[in-house]
This record gives sequence, C-alpha cells and structure tokens, in this order.
Amino acid sequence: MVIGIGIDIIEIARIKSSIDTYGDSFLNKIYTNNELEYCLAKHNKYQHLAARFAAKEAIYKALATGWEKDATWKSIEIINEPNGLPVAKFFGKLKEFISEDKDIKISLSHSDNYVACVAIIYKKY
Repeated sequence: MVIGIGIDIIEIARIKSSIDTYGDSFLNKIYTNNELEYCLAKHNKYQHLAARFAAKEAIYKALATGWEKDATWKSIEIINEPNGLPVAKFFGKLKEFISEDKDIKISLSHSDNYVACVAIIYKKY
C-alpha cells in the first residue's frame, strides 16, 4: 500500500551557485560525510550533489508535512548499491518511521542541466 509519493526537480546550476556562495556551510548543512566523500570524488560533482538534494526533497514530499521539526537534511543519506541503484538511509525519528513495515524506493534521472527524483513510500505486506 502506497503511503506517499514525492517528486523533485532541480537545476544543477542552482546547487553549484549555492556552493559557490556559501561553500562548506551549505555542504555541511545538507550532506552527510559519506555523501560528500562520494560526490566530491566524481568528475561531475555538482550533478551528484544535485541528485542527492533532489532525492531528499522528494522523500520529504513523500513523507508529507509535519516532519520539519523532527528531521534535518542529514536525517536522510543517499547512497548507491554496488550496482549503482540509489537507496536512502535514515537516521533519528525518520529511521523509526521507516521501520520494518515500511520501505521507500527512489528513482533518479538527470540531464546536462537538471536532476529529478521520484520517491515512493509504501507499507510492506
């Protein structure tokens, strides 16, 4: 049973601009150490950073309202399975909510200028 669906699209240039303007302050507010290590090692680091930003936004939209006070940007970490499949890890109260009876799937897509993500939260049967 689907509990929530979220979608987000972002311009890669917007993430680059935020990093150029706010530097480490922006990076450390939004991304976990693992995400930064992964993204900053990539040739197109801004595309990878934008993908994680879009994924977190899509997940928060799928969760609906009310989580703002209980979660931060770092309550969600986007990692890749060895086959490249993106998955979300949760921390704090979000980890409690996405428990054994729920799961989430995310799908990322990108072009030269944009990154999009769809997130679906569903109850396991």
